[in-house]
Amino acid sequence: MILSVQNVSKSFGEDVVLNGVSFHVEDYEKVAIVGINGAGKSTLLKIIVGELEADEGTVTLSRGKTLGYLAQHQEAFGERTIYEEVLEAKSDIVEMEARIRSMEAEMETVPPEETEEFLERYHRQLLEYEARDGYALKSEVSGIIKGLGFSENEFDKPCKELSGGQKTRVALARLLVTRPDIILLDEPTNHLDIASITWLETFLINYRGAVVVVAHDRYFLDRVVTKVVEISLHKSMVFNGNYSYYAQRAQEVRQERLRAYMNQQREIKHQEEVIERLQSFNREKSIKRAESRKKKLARMEVIEKPGQEHSKMHIRFTPAIESGKDVLAVEDLAKSYGDKHLFSDISFDIQRGERVALIGENGTGKTTILKIINQIADADAGEFRLGTNVCIGYYDQEQQELHMEKSLFDEIGDDYPWMTETEIRNILAAFLFTGDEAFRLVGDLSGGERGRLSLAKLMLSEANFLILDEPTNHLDIASREILEDALTGYGGTVFFVSHDRYFINRTATRILNLSDGCLTNYLGNYDYYLEKRDGMIQVSETVTSGTSPAKSEPVSDSKADWQAKKEEQARLRKLNNDIAKTESDIAKLEARLKEIDAEYEKPYIATDPVKLSELGKEQSGIDEVLEKLYDKWDALNKELDEG
Repeated sequence: MILSVQNVSKSFGEDVVLNGVSFHVEDYEKVAIVGINGAGKSTLLKIIVGELEADEGTVTLSRGKTLGYLAQHQEAFGERTIYEEVLEAKSDIVEMEARIRSMEAEMETVPPEETEEFLERYHRQLLEYEARDGYALKSEVSGIIKGLGFSENEFDKPCKELSGGQKTRVALARLLVTRPDIILLDEPTNHLDIASITWLETFLINYRGAVVVVAHDRYFLDRVVTKVVEISLHKSMVFNGNYSYYAQRAQEVRQERLRAYMNQQREIKHQEEVIERLQSFNREKSIKRAESRKKKLARMEVIEKPGQEHSKMHIRFTPAIESGKDVLAVEDLAKSYGDKHLFSDISFDIQRGERVALIGENGTGKTTILKIINQIADADAGEFRLGTNVCIGYYDQEQQELHMEKSLFDEIGDDYPWMTETEIRNILAAFLFTGDEAFRLVGDLSGGERGRLSLAKLMLSEANFLILDEPTNHLDIASREILEDALTGYGGTVFFVSHDRYFINRTATRILNLSDGCLTNYLGNYDYYLEKRDGMIQVSETVTSGTSPAKSEPVSDSKADWQAKKEEQARLRKLNNDIAKTESDIAKLEARLKEIDAEYEKPYIATDPVKLSELGKEQSGIDEVLEKLYDKWDALNKELDEG
């Protein structure tokens, strides 16, 4: 075991973030920490690396092991270039190489009597340099920088000129070069294109160390991790397996817990009804049985009702009108920025009902194509045409359509002045902005919050052609799944750019790959694109003869369902009849016992030993029958409650 997290708790004021979180990481294990935005994932990483102090609990790193950490946001870099910044992470090896070169330059001036001792020092330096892979350092640095999406002509670019996403990639490259025993990564795929994410996956899969990663990229998690730690409602739960296994098993665990809770609640209700019924019989034995059941109920360990994360958006895209069949036609589009050529002679069309994903490496011009169609940027050449009744709804990953100086309420209300205050608040609440949050300034929102606000406005637009630029950026996994469901159930047309392969796989019906200034069309989802791209698909047609029984299956299934339903109805009727009959038998015997009690009080019977004996035997017999009837009534009601 390389890392142990035991009962870690953390609060900020009255806001509980983590409560008793525990898990461990084995050597070479690849672990994901998942949860909704705000669950405390980044806080947990900061506690592990010592940037934050836990209120309770311990974090233990095995003795002698090294730890590396990539935060979501990077501090400013200095004057170094990209290559120099990454190489500086191995400054000890660089300095060692400098010493070796210096010793080589000194060799000819070393006095003869010092030569042997000098050569011994020189060879020791060489052996250590070789043992620490010094000879491979520069090629390793270059390979990692290129793998993370920088071209070789960008190596000499000063880091101070980089964007926030590029700085994160430089920080990641620095970290990977140092090769610590355990790497902690907070959203490492946020600023990577698909090619770079794929490279990082391969790197981490083969990494000779442990990895703990916070990420919302499900495709990435499926490929890399072997254990998932879920943070939900401030607590942790551990699942051994990749993301897909976790997603299925976590749902099963929640259902099992809910079933156990519901079953116990039914049992409690049933016992309370039995107790009430027994007490209503108002006999000593039935009252004793009721008291016994009360004590048993009081000793029951009550299962806590499973909690739920209250953080799910409610999205439903509904076009106001239907567009024509031809939605978009693009012909011979070209665009350059100065000396940087993006693309030329780009042509494609989109039909009503299609969901088309535009993919490609960073910097190829994907966002530019979307901006040209939305008339935010001008093409150098070519043209595009929108079809009949096409109404565009645009999601801008930079959220430039939002007004930073407005409140959330005004951002919605100014664009949709016919909406009432209640309607605006309901829309904001559907996207997780409740109460006074409606009056926060847009400029004060996080990237994820601005994304949710943009999605709210997009939903209100009632557009029939959605153009989306990286819509899943900053969304947690639950929100991504909700957006996927909304798009797959959408009656309009979708054209989107995304690096989220899982999202593409679930939503796209066609893929356009922009590479080297050219578009390649793939009719299918992301998995199909991979097969075609890698040349792994083999098209074959098999002709079969004979009639298929497929159409008869639903008929027989329907008949079987009908038969089963009838049988279940008959079973329930019999149960209810049996319960009614049992209650009637109990009532008759209880009435007879009251009559016997009344007869005991009659003077002429009190002096008749034979009659007293007969009544006593009858009473004992009734008591025995009643005990059995009570048990039978109890069992029948339990069977009815369990369905």
